Amino acid sequence: MQFRFKKLSAVIEWGTLLFCTGLVCFFLVVILYDIFSKGISVISWDFITKLPTDGMTKGGILTSILGTVFLTIITAVFSIPFGICCAIYLNEYAQNTWLTRTIRASIRNLSGVPSIIYGLFGLALFVQALNFGTSILSAGFTLGLLSLPYIITTTEEALLRIPASMREAALGVGATKFESIRDVVLPSSMPGILTGVVLTLSRAAGETAPILFTGAAFYITNAFASPNQEFMALPYHLYMLSTQHQSIEEVRPIAYGTSLVLIVVVFLMNLTAFYIRYKYRQDEK
Repeated sequence: MQFRFKKLSAVIEWGTLLFCTGLVCFFLVVILYDIFSKGISVISWDFITKLPTDGMTKGGILTSILGTVFLTIITAVFSIPFGICCAIYLNEYAQNTWLTRTIRASIRNLSGVPSIIYGLFGLALFVQALNFGTSILSAGFTLGLLSLPYIITTTEEALLRIPASMREAALGVGATKFESIRDVVLPSSMPGILTGVVLTLSRAAGETAPILFTGAAFYITNAFASPNQEFMALPYHLYMLSTQHQSIEEVRPIAYGTSLVLIVVVFLMNLTAFYIRYKYRQDEK
């Protein structure tokens, strides 16, 4: 009787799991199909390489693409070195004290802070206090702060997967602690670190709220924005076309084309993360 109950319970659990997974995948397929079917007709070489004209009712999205690329680069330069160094210190050097546990808990709590709060903080710190103004630099630093908790957490998790015996072996042959981390721990944990970094940057590239307050502009005609100027980005461009434009019906096809480009960009970044992990695992074999 007890065996039958456990078997029935397992069937119900697996059935519920499969149903929920199938439901999520179904709606995902419906959304992607709707975007793809309505946006593919807009995609062309001119749409990708031309500047927007006539208040974004004509032309392409080159300015938004370049703005997103530069924004992601600034975010990466600001957040990756600092985040990885913080994770190394917490995992390899910091003692297990109440202060270290408090710092770790704070970092994990920061991961759950809404992105719009980061936008307001970036407005107060970078735009006003540090006088960077509304610019791509302020927006990149704000997204860097948003990305830091994720990079620190994923890097620390990757470092924790490395056995302590590898560190002890390096120390046993005369290497210093810094050398053991540099030559043994980091290379072994690099697949997990890079995967977390790429996935975090792909999330940051699709954020709208943080750049809404710190530098994103409605309409810019020049293809390159300096670090001290406002910029256009794909997520904010999509938001404006879908909700704030004076001719929403007229620009709706452009909005679908922009959303399709943004999805492809994020998908390629996620695919890069999986490829990096696969490549490192093959090299280890």
